[in-house]
Formats: sequence, structure tokens, C-alpha cells
Amino acid sequence: MSTTLLFRDDAFLREAGARVLAADETGVVLDRTVFYAQGGGQPGDRGRMVREDGSAITVADTVYGADKSTVLHKVATTETLPRPGEAVRLVLDWPLRHARMRVHTALHLLSVALPYPVTGGSIGDGEGRLDFDIPDAGLDKEEVTARLREMIARDAAVSTRWISDEELLANPGLVKTMSVKPPMGSGCVRLVAIDGLDLQPCGGTHVARTGEIGSATVTAIEKKGKQNRRVRIALA
Repeated sequence: MSTTLLFRDDAFLREAGARVLAADETGVVLDRTVFYAQGGGQPGDRGRMVREDGSAITVADTVYGADKSTVLHKVATTETLPRPGEAVRLVLDWPLRHARMRVHTALHLLSVALPYPVTGGSIGDGEGRLDFDIPDAGLDKEEVTARLREMIARDAAVSTRWISDEELLANPGLVKTMSVKPPMGSGCVRLVAIDGLDLQPCGGTHVARTGEIGSATVTAIEKKGKQNRRVRIALA
């Protein structure tokens, strides 16, 4: 039993039909989904499942199952669970998802503006942050903001492709994160490319072009240890 992750091939897919594989108090497992499951600093998607009679079940969160091969769609305990085999229509909370896509792509650009190892990160609904392993202070919010905005203004294309585990191992420089390693073992790893700017492993959802991010501002640079700097951004 596994869930096909439709968002990996099309982050702009807002609705899709699916069939229920299992449903209990831990969540609803479907044969396919447009809902991003929490991971890599990006929260799980929200939205609803529409049943054949037109009634809707609210999806409050989305996470991976214990074996990572299925996705659990979390619903309120007051909801009537669908039955295994039942057909449903999945509908994303699109404004929320798109806000997170814009932030996620902006954070990839931030890792270009600040080419240091990344020790952590978080994606919000209109803001986000990355933690960097930087040996000294002296970062200037205005300077980093200017670099970030210049890359956004290029309106560079964002695309994905797959490489083998062996190719990734042969190119360790692609991995920027120190705390989270890209998932390996399935034989292939997904890369996100920002044309002329960046290439790194990532399983998250992104906008199609950097211009779609809009206005971004570095709002804070915080010291989180001797060599750790937390850089926060916000989108307008």
C-alpha cells in the first residue's frame, strides 16, 4: 500500500480524484494525493476531501505514515471517516499552499545569497528562516535583502529533475543542509533547479519562476550560537 505523490510532478495541481485505501483515527490514506506531507521544514497541506454525496471532510494536516510510503490526511475526530474503496475529490487550500511555495523558493535563493552550510530552516505562510553555519558576524540585512531581490527580479525558471543516488554521492556539493540529508535508498533523488542560480536536492513545492515570489525582505539576523546565524525573511 502506497500513496502516489502528485505534487512532486505538478506543484500547481489544486484538485484531484483519489480512492481511500484506509481510514482510522490516525488519518486517511489515499492511493494518490495533491497534499504535501510535512517534511524538510515545510508544513503539511490543508484542504478538504469531497465525497460522492457532495459532503466535505476537512483535512487539517498532512503527514507521512511510519514507513514513509503512505500519506496520512489528518481529519478532526468529529468528522465521519470515509470507507476503504470510496472515491473522493481532493481540494487544496490553495492560497495557503501557494504562500508556502513562494517562501520555499525564496529560501533557496537566500542560500545562494549566503553561500554557507545550512543548519536548519522553517517555512511559514508568508515568512520563513534559514540557519547558517557562519564563522563570524557582520551580516547586513539591507545587503542580503538587495541580493535576494536582485535574484527574484531575474524571473528565473524553476524546474525539477531526478538523479540517481550514485550521482548525488558523486556530487556532495549539491547538498547544502547539514542537519537534514536528502532521502536516499529509493534509487533516485529529486533536484530543484533555479535557472542560472541554484541546484539542490529538495522534495518540496516551489513556484514556477522567481518573479512569482514577489517582494522579499530580510527582517532579522539573529545569533544562535558561536557560529550559527538565523536569517528571517518575510514576503509582501
